[in-house]
Amino acid sequence: MDISARTEYAVRAMLILAESATLSAGPVSVETLSYRQTLPRKFLEAIVADLKNADLVKSTRGARGGYALAREPRDISLGDVFRAVDGPLAEVRGLRPHETAYDGVAEHLPTVWVALRASLRSVLDETSLADVLSGDLPERVSALAADPDAWRSR
Repeated sequence: MDISARTEYAVRAMLILAESATLSAGPVSVETLSYRQTLPRKFLEAIVADLKNADLVKSTRGARGGYALAREPRDISLGDVFRAVDGPLAEVRGLRPHETAYDGVAEHLPTVWVALRASLRSVLDETSLADVLSGDLPERVSALAADPDAWRSR
């Protein structure tokens, strides 16, 4: 799986907003989001617009304006953020995994694609911004990351 820069930046920005929500610090400007994680401001503006369209963030205008989470950090999953900026978690040539069909030797491949999507969902939809912020990750995620083989490139 390739995690796009767009998705990575969105998650990092959302973690700043989650921290701000936890501290009751109020809205955070795009400039501050950009500065705190060294993200390109113009690119981040487009990303934040996508997050707003997905109802994950809300905006406040004015001198003290900026962005804040639309829900509590524990109620926003990484999967929500991924989908908001990059669309479905898994696609095969523009099709959803369950929409694929093959003949002959590849007949059972759609089952693998569906399982892959389910695997992504089990990590991304069960991990909230609050989990990442605190480092108290879901047991399944911690167990997967604890496997030394998970850290090796192949």
